[in-house]
Amino acid sequence: MDTHALCLFAITVLPLICAPGPDMLFIVSQAMSGSAGAGLRATAGVCAGYVVHSLLVGAGLAAIIAASPVIFESLRWAGVAYLFYLGLQLLRSALTPQSTRLPEIHIARPFRKGLLTALLNPKGMMIYFAILPQFMRHDQPAAAQAFMLSAIFIGLCSLIYSALSMVVAATRTETGMPSDRRRRYVEGASGAVLMAAAVKLARN
Repeated sequence: MDTHALCLFAITVLPLICAPGPDMLFIVSQAMSGSAGAGLRATAGVCAGYVVHSLLVGAGLAAIIAASPVIFESLRWAGVAYLFYLGLQLLRSALTPQSTRLPEIHIARPFRKGLLTALLNPKGMMIYFAILPQFMRHDQPAAAQAFMLSAIFIGLCSLIYSALSMVVAATRTETGMPSDRRRRYVEGASGAVLMAAAVKLARN
């Protein structure tokens, strides 16, 4: 895969990683309730769950391409629509004031709970199926491409969530969560980037 495609993929998934969601809230709750170590173990669990998703999706996309390029192309267009939908949902959320609350989760076994958080989140699998096909080529091994893209996604998750855990643990207070205004800025920017990415991918 060429460097341009890999960089474009990283830019596309970055808003999804940075936008507040179940994974991020879980990791922040662990870092605030315990320590940076608890947040890092939770991060490792979430990333391990994404590894399982990547293995399943990599094998599934390889089978789909082998069975029918037409089905794969249909999946690609469904992915474009799903990306646009995610961007629209983030924009709508950014326009709606709401309280950002931490889930009340005990510190015990943060790795295991992080793993389950990622595995039991169907949105994670949908994101894989929506995004990965946009950057894969028919003339190259599907599984290898899927695993390479997944490695970038998991690497970015690990980097961002680990940094977040250490920052939150170092500055934790009773109101340590980002303000609602900041949440709305992040979600608004993330939604705009996702919608722009969906339009660009649809034109390719």
